[in-house]
Amino acid sequence: MASRRYQWLFFDADGTLFDFEKSQAIALEQVFQHHKIPYNVSHLAAFQQINAELWHALEQRRVTPDELKIRRFELLLATTGAKQAPGPFGEIYLQYLGACPELIDGAVELLQGLREKHRIAILTNGLKKVQRSRLERSAIRDFVSEIVVSEEIGFAKPAREYFDVAFARAGNPAKHEVLMIGDSWNSDIQGAAQYGINVCWYNPERKLRPASPQITHEIASLEELPAWLAKQ
Repeated sequence: MASRRYQWLFFDADGTLFDFEKSQAIALEQVFQHHKIPYNVSHLAAFQQINAELWHALEQRRVTPDELKIRRFELLLATTGAKQAPGPFGEIYLQYLGACPELIDGAVELLQGLREKHRIAILTNGLKKVQRSRLERSAIRDFVSEIVVSEEIGFAKPAREYFDVAFARAGNPAKHEVLMIGDSWNSDIQGAAQYGINVCWYNPERKLRPASPQITHEIASLEELPAWLAKQ
């Protein structure tokens, strides 16, 4: 059997290439300091939970990006007693977050090596202002051929329509020529598998793998990916 060679590698952004937790912590502290509100780590923990729940709701089409932007800071500011308006507070947070291009260890070296044999796209459930700014400021920007941002196209992973746009942006390659790499089981892995493309689950925390869908490969570190791809 001839070896399979993926023409396109579709990477998730946050938690796969970008260190979102680190960027989020930096930006949240900065926006509190900007408004002269006392800040402590409990605010970060509260925001992470609120944010995760709202992004999950967005993936299920229960909230819109505009609703998410405001609601998460309504809920967070209510826990602090601060009187700032959530909309402007959130806009300043996005400015700080967009200026934090923190990457997962090994991401630069990974994409630098892979671009010789593959084209690389980033598929992200995110906000345009943040994701494009972070990519432009990052050390991987020259390795990425395309970025698909959910807010720009009106659909989020795992929706089929999201992957329709990604494939169109990539020139409609054959599905067997595409591999999705991501850390989110619900949006990255299930979405791509249901669309009919091969998937590689990036699982650095070594979480228990769900029974379905069946996946193509699993890695615990980015360093594992090139060796496996070379065998395909």
